[in-house]
Amino acid sequence: MTKWPNHAEAWRMWRDALAGQRMHHGWLLAGKAGLGKRDFALAAARELVAQPGVPQPTGDHPDIITLTYGPKDDKGEKAQAEGKPFELARSIRIKQIRAMQRRLVTRPTLGSRRAIIIDPADDMEKAAANALLKSLEEPPAGTFFLLVTHRPARLLPTIRSRCRTLRFPVLSDSDLMAMLAEEGLSPDPQAIAAAEGSFGSALRFAAQDLAPIARVIAALLAGGDSGMTGRGELARLIGPRADRDRVQAVLDLAQSLTARAARACDNPHTRARLIDTHAALVTLAAEAPTANFDPGMLPFEIGSLLVAAAPASEPAHG
Repeated sequence: MTKWPNHAEAWRMWRDALAGQRMHHGWLLAGKAGLGKRDFALAAARELVAQPGVPQPTGDHPDIITLTYGPKDDKGEKAQAEGKPFELARSIRIKQIRAMQRRLVTRPTLGSRRAIIIDPADDMEKAAANALLKSLEEPPAGTFFLLVTHRPARLLPTIRSRCRTLRFPVLSDSDLMAMLAEEGLSPDPQAIAAAEGSFGSALRFAAQDLAPIARVIAALLAGGDSGMTGRGELARLIGPRADRDRVQAVLDLAQSLTARAARACDNPHTRARLIDTHAALVTLAAEAPTANFDPGMLPFEIGSLLVAAAPASEPAHG
């Protein structure tokens, strides 16, 4: 498992609570994506459910229930049951919460405690969140909830109010470089800067070799692209048949570099364009997985949004 240098304070708070008289039943694991919150949740859950003198399994644990994105539809559920690839849903659904709640009427298998991990909790459907709230309000004895959240503000206030929060700080550039080196990946400085403290982002940028793309994105933001040369180079680097993971990584990189440029910009007009471009990239990233975009034209769409933020830019689709 990855070693996370940013987890020390979270572990201190968790273990202090475990050693106390009354362990709180609900916990929010909060911080931006890519900070190891899921790894923490799994390890913390194992400490929680372990009971002295009772052998614990090294693989899946019967007293740790993890809810995350399930199959998109009935076809996906059938494929999952058959061990075949399937498309994931984009939210955690109420039927998953209901299925978990049905398990809570039985006693834990190996000890007196059970852990429920929901990751990411901020992607629960509204109905799922409301259903979970009932369990948080009246938790069964020995049941503890660990809610992994990248955007706590998206959770119901009533859920937040029933949980203690563990905050996970971003990683330093030196931490990211060391962690990438441990994975056998080249720690490119530009990808490190664009990751903004997220190892998940840095890992994705390095694995996808996005450093050349980062340079093109920075050039489009700074100087525009009057002759389409820059956008053509962006399309070439992304590739004509890029898969979803690569496109998403490029969109994440473009958002990060645009946000960084906006923070560093002193010109209010240019900053406003950068902010608008960032919002448009966020919208495009949300639409790209499901919309019927031409794979060959999507890089030009990304490039045109970036060009629109440049000083003295042309229209986004000009």
